[in-house]
Amino acid sequence: MSYKERLQAWTIVRLLPDMQRTIVGRFRHRADADGHLHFLRQQIPNGSFAVVFDCQSGIEE
Repeated sequence: MSYKERLQAWTIVRLLPDMQRTIVGRFRHRADADGHLHFLRQQIPNGSFAVVFDCQSGIEE
């Protein structure tokens, strides 16, 4: 994982059926993620989205 990816710990995920999810975007600041989440909910009102802190983004395996 690159240094830039490790800096972007806030993630928006789209929740899909059968416990599946897909990453929509990564952000450095929670406020940026919340703003984009607000936009997504306006554009896709039936979509299910969540902002999560990706604690794995700072850990190297």
